[in-house]
Amino acid sequence: MRLRSAEWFEGEGLRAFSHNARMRQLGMNPSEHLGKPVIAILNTWSGINPCHMHLRERAEQVERGVWEAGGYPLEFPVSTLSETYQKPTPMMYRNMLSMETEEILRSYPVDGAVLMGGCDKTTPALLMGAASAGLPAVFVPAGPMLRGNWRGEKLASGTDMWRFWDEKRAGTISSGDWAEIQSGLARSPGTCMTMGTASTMTAAAEALGLTLPGASSIPAVDSAHYRMAAASGMRIVEMVREGLTISDVLSAEAYEDAIRTVLALGGSTNSCIHLIAMAGRSQISLSLDDFDRLSREVPVLASVQPAGSHLMEDFYYAGGLRGLLSRLRDSLHLKRITVTGRTFGEDLEGAEVYDSAVIRPLDDPISAEAGLAVLRGNLAPDGAVIKYVAADPSLWKHTGPAVVFRGYKDLQARINDPSLDVTRDSVIVLAGGGPKGGPGMPEYGMLPIPDKLLREGVRDMVRVSDARMSGTSYGACVLHVAPEAHVGGPLALVQDGDLVTLDVEARVLRVEISDEEMARRKAAWTAPPPKFERGYGALYYEHITQANEGCDFEFLSRPGVNPEPDAH
Repeated sequence: MRLRSAEWFEGEGLRAFSHNARMRQLGMNPSEHLGKPVIAILNTWSGINPCHMHLRERAEQVERGVWEAGGYPLEFPVSTLSETYQKPTPMMYRNMLSMETEEILRSYPVDGAVLMGGCDKTTPALLMGAASAGLPAVFVPAGPMLRGNWRGEKLASGTDMWRFWDEKRAGTISSGDWAEIQSGLARSPGTCMTMGTASTMTAAAEALGLTLPGASSIPAVDSAHYRMAAASGMRIVEMVREGLTISDVLSAEAYEDAIRTVLALGGSTNSCIHLIAMAGRSQISLSLDDFDRLSREVPVLASVQPAGSHLMEDFYYAGGLRGLLSRLRDSLHLKRITVTGRTFGEDLEGAEVYDSAVIRPLDDPISAEAGLAVLRGNLAPDGAVIKYVAADPSLWKHTGPAVVFRGYKDLQARINDPSLDVTRDSVIVLAGGGPKGGPGMPEYGMLPIPDKLLREGVRDMVRVSDARMSGTSYGACVLHVAPEAHVGGPLALVQDGDLVTLDVEARVLRVEISDEEMARRKAAWTAPPPKFERGYGALYYEHITQANEGCDFEFLSRPGVNPEPDAH
């Protein structure tokens, strides 16, 4: 087969001469690169992304694998989306990294790509861009960090941060305790060791068939992670020679299996947005209804926080994702192809579960249903989601008076006001945290319980917002309400004291006012001004879609093929 990179390097023209001259400038002899698959290694390492602090070293292992397989590796630094530090939220920049990924792969002389990421938004961003580019691609997940420790207790990043923050506010732990927890919470490279968005999305990538088997479960610092990186470098060279592209792997069946996997893991609600966006890049129809339909069929098998009691390190030793998938074999599409060149079923051969307390059997699940519900009603015409398996069951059906906050600053200013008219039966509502209103749909959705209620022993309440929630979070939090308040969705019209009803079993989210009253309020509503006047923010604001549509840019997900660049 003729390599794509040959368009840059072969021939007698001036451009080919110039391209090869510059390779000599890079110190490369002709025999080192000519006629070899050129592999782009897209690395999201940076000095401020602790989840990816080891990826600079892992890129060396990927390069080693590429060389060993007879390819030529080129490392490209791409945007790093650090969940910890980037504001207002890395979700605002997911599409930017996807654009960067697509255009790097399209504009440079590369034949295939190894995508290195893991922190929440990097996985979908890289895969969205690669899907749009259509070249052979393998994903190398960053891997989860080691479990935290504090006074003999296992600590979970995110989940225990939220839990102990509530305890500190309630006065049950001291400032000294809090400082010790801070030092023991995150103690190695890697992503959150809970079933947060990072582990959810890397597992989804593996279930889609875009990683080597078992890759998503390996702890970041385990030597198996080094070996997986090198093997991924070797495999991408073979994929180029075989002509196996990412488009061959990403089928409708692959996306359904990814949803089943996420649900069986008790995974992050953020996966709804990301998988819908990823499927859109593959020109495959996926909606919230698919998640709700499958959620009624798939049990939760992974006892990993926040839905369970264990951590990702335990999950790995219990058999990892391959072990969990072996429990689901009868409901998966086993004949579809993966990046290995084999079928999904062949990739699962020999998979076992070694600890059924961590990966439960089908006849003894954490929950008989997946614990993710898609809600609709006059408060969420286009849908909202709740991870009810991580909420107090007594709140699965609840009606209470709304306590409304208009934006996160309003919430911060008033939530702990002793005079706030709020009880344990209230429904806390945040309007203005969506894709445009946030801006960027930040992870505000785990709305804080007022201090005065924490001191009374309250640890969960019904909370409703158009924002997202960290996958490490928990509680009776209704999220992704669409359309969002900022574009005139019904959430913008809720007033203090309105009765709000949540009914998980009936899949209902409703405000108890008449259609006539809703219409009267809508007529009086005034659209807020745009959040941005220029730059990427303006591009984002003008083109971002709503949560139920994946929060992608319409011009990125529309059908169509761009021409190959003229390298001559």
